[in-house]
Amino acid sequence: MTSDQSVPATAADLARIATFNATDAPFPDRVTLHALFEAQVARRGSATAMICDHDPIFGTQTLTYTELNNKVNQLAHRLRAEGVRAGDVVALMTDRSFGMIIGILAILKSGGAYLPISPDSPAERVAYLLSNGDARLLLGQAEATRTVPFGGTVIHLDDPAIFTGSIENPPIVNAPDDLAYVIYTSGSTGRPKGVMIEHRSVVNRLHWMQRAYPIGEADVLLQKTPYFFDVSVWELFWWALEGATLCFLAPAGEKNPLTLAATVRTHRVTMLHFVPSMLNVFLDYFEGKDSRVVRDLGSVRRVFASGEALTPSHVRKFNDVWGRLTGARLTNLYGPTEATVDVSYFDCPADNNVDVVPIGRPIDNTRFYVIRNGQQVAIGESGELCLAGVGLARGYRNNAGLTADKFVDNPVNSGERIYRTGDIARWMADGNVEYLGREDHQVKIRGLRIELGEIENTIREFAGVIDCVAVVKRYSETVILIVAYLASRPGFDLESLKSYLKDRLPDYMIPNRFVTLDHIPVTPSGKADRAALPEPVIDGSAS
Repeated sequence: MTSDQSVPATAADLARIATFNATDAPFPDRVTLHALFEAQVARRGSATAMICDHDPIFGTQTLTYTELNNKVNQLAHRLRAEGVRAGDVVALMTDRSFGMIIGILAILKSGGAYLPISPDSPAERVAYLLSNGDARLLLGQAEATRTVPFGGTVIHLDDPAIFTGSIENPPIVNAPDDLAYVIYTSGSTGRPKGVMIEHRSVVNRLHWMQRAYPIGEADVLLQKTPYFFDVSVWELFWWALEGATLCFLAPAGEKNPLTLAATVRTHRVTMLHFVPSMLNVFLDYFEGKDSRVVRDLGSVRRVFASGEALTPSHVRKFNDVWGRLTGARLTNLYGPTEATVDVSYFDCPADNNVDVVPIGRPIDNTRFYVIRNGQQVAIGESGELCLAGVGLARGYRNNAGLTADKFVDNPVNSGERIYRTGDIARWMADGNVEYLGREDHQVKIRGLRIELGEIENTIREFAGVIDCVAVVKRYSETVILIVAYLASRPGFDLESLKSYLKDRLPDYMIPNRFVTLDHIPVTPSGKADRAALPEPVIDGSAS
C-alpha cells in the first residue's frame, strides 16, 4: 500500500495488535436512528429537546420532544405523499435552525437518507450534488432554494402549510442497513465524492460514544459544526437518542469567540467540538483574561477535537487556559467520513505530561491495520492506516471505480473489507496509534522523505507561534522549497525560531521560506485552507 522499506510485524507483534483490535461489543444493531429518537419522545415528551435563539420560522426559542416530534411527523407524512420511499435520497439546504433538525428527522422517518448542502455553495456544485446524489426531492428554506437548478419537487421549510397534517408517527419502513445520509467530501479529481452511510453504522458510533462519555437529561450539546461536514453527525443525533438537549449556535458564531462563549454560558452547554485550529483561536482569545471570564465556561465537561492533528501545544494550552480552572477535559477523535465520523479516541492528560498526542485506540467494533507492501508492519513502524468494522461506508455514490479502489479486500485477512485512509500512522507500544501525516503530504525532496506534519508540529511548539502550515513549492527541477506559513503573537522572533528548528529538525526539513500571516486561512469546516495560502515572495537567493 506504500512502497518504502519497513520492518514486518513479528508473530509477537501480531498477537499484541490482535489484542489492541479486540473491540467487539454489543450495540442495538436492529434499529434505526429515528426509532431510537421516538423512544426518547415517549419517555421525555415534555422535556426541552432544542434551544435556538435565532430561529427564523417558528417564533419560539425552545421545542419540547413532543413538539419536535409532531412537526417532524407532519413533514415526514408530506414527504411520503410526494413519493419518498425507503432508500431514496432527499437533499436538504438550510441554515442552522430548528428546521435543520426537523428536516433531517423527517427525511429519515419518511424512509429516505438526507443529503446536506450548504446554502452558500456555488450553483455548479449544488447542481452536481443533486444530480450525482440522485436527489428525489429538495427540502429547504425558500430563499436558500430560490435559484437552485433542480427540476424535481422543492418543499420549503418556512411554508406553514407543511406543518398541518397528521402528527402520528409514520410506520417505520427502513432497515438498519438502509442509508441514513450521503455526505459529499472533496475529491482528488476535482469532483466531490458522496459517502454513503447506513443507520447501523451511525447507531454503533453513537452507542460507543454514550458508553465512553455518557450524557443524560441534564446535558446540553452545542450544534456548531456545519451539517454538511460529517463531524456534525454526533452533534445532530447523540442528544436525541439519550434524552438530552441540543443548543444551536448562531450561524457563523463558531468564528466568534465572544458569541461562542456567551452561548455556552447562557445555555449551560456541557459538550462541544472544535477543529484544533479553531480551538487554538478560541483559547488564544481567553489566554491572559481574568479567571472569572474563563469560569463562565464552567458548565462544559468535555471538549472533543477532530478534523486536524491535535498537537501537544494545543493540549497544554487547553489545560492551562481552560481545563485547570473548570475541570473540563479534552478528547482527541480521529476518523474519515468513509468510516462514520470517528474511529478512534484519546483522552488527553490533564497534567500536561504530553509529548505526543496519538489518535488513540479504535472504538467499538472497529479494527486498525498499519500496512506496507501488503503486510502489517512491526509496532513502531509506519505504514498506511487501513480500517475495518461496522462503521465502513457502503461506498461512494455513483462512483464504483473509486469505491473499488478505496474499499478493498484486506491483504492480511482475506475476506475482510477495509478502507484505505491514505493516512500514515504507527502502532505505539501501549496500543494507541500515532498519526504521522498524509501520504499526499509526505514528500520527497532529492530522495529524502519529509513529513510536513512533523515540521508543522515542531514549529507550533515554539513560543509565540499560534499556528503553522507547511507546504512544498516546486519551481523547477532544481528549485524546490519548503515554505512555512505562520500566525504569531506580537513579539515573535523569526531568527530565534530558525535557531530553535536547527536543534530539532534535520537540515533538509527546515523550511527555506517563512511567511507570516495575521491568521491561517480556514475552510468552512475550520480546517487549514492550503489553497488560500498566498504565494511566497521568492528572491534570487532561492536554492
